This record gives sequence, C-alpha cells and structure tokens, in this order.
Amino acid sequence: QVQLVESGGGLVQPGGSLRLSCAASGSIFSINPMAWYRQAPGKSREWVASIASGGGVYYADSVKGRFTISRDNAKNTGYLQMNDLKSDDTAVYYCNGHIKRTISDKVAISSWGQGTQVTVSS
Repeated sequence: QVQLVESGGGLVQPGGSLRLSCAASGSIFSINPMAWYRQAPGKSREWVASIASGGGVYYADSVKGRFTISRDNAKNTGYLQMNDLKSDDTAVYYCNGHIKRTISDKVAISSWGQGTQVTVSS
C-alpha cells in the first residue's frame, strides 16, 4: 500500500520561510506528477504547484516567485520551499501523487497525504 506523509508545517511570522516535505512509501514504480495543494478554513482545496518526473514545474499565480517545488526521485520525496510567507498562505497543505505501483500499470492512481498545517501569523 502506498502512503504519502507530509512534514515541515508550523507557525511562522509573515515574511518567513518553511520547507515542506512529502515522503512516499510502499510499492512505487513512478510518481508523475507530484503536487501540492492547500485548503484554508472555509475554502475549497486549491492547487499550489506541480512537478513532473522529468523536472517540469508549474505554479499557481498566487505563489509564483515565492514557492519552489522540487523532488528527489531516488527517495520518492517531494519538497515545497515557501518563502516570503503571507497570512493568505495559512492553510493545511496536502501532498498528492499520481502513482504507478508497477511498470505494468496502465493508469496512475491519485494518492493524498494527511496534510500539514501552515499558519502565518505575527
């Protein structure tokens, strides 16, 4: 069974930085793409950033220039470096991966982590 576990959330002042990690474990052939989403209180979950297995990256306009997504394919781990954090970034951040468990899988299955809380406040 595949499991995604996020870590690195916490309380940070406006203008500060945090680095989130997403570790995937279990039987994994590939994760493509790996993405981060977030959900603020009372709002729908929104896409933040994605990274393909080949390294292509994509960002929501709201985080472009402040957040950097990266991954270590050998470790099946993804990262989200968040700089210049704002109060609007306060949310639970979720990792998502489209995972193939074997080379024979024709369809990748979407898997989610449990989320990690990021609070930006003075």
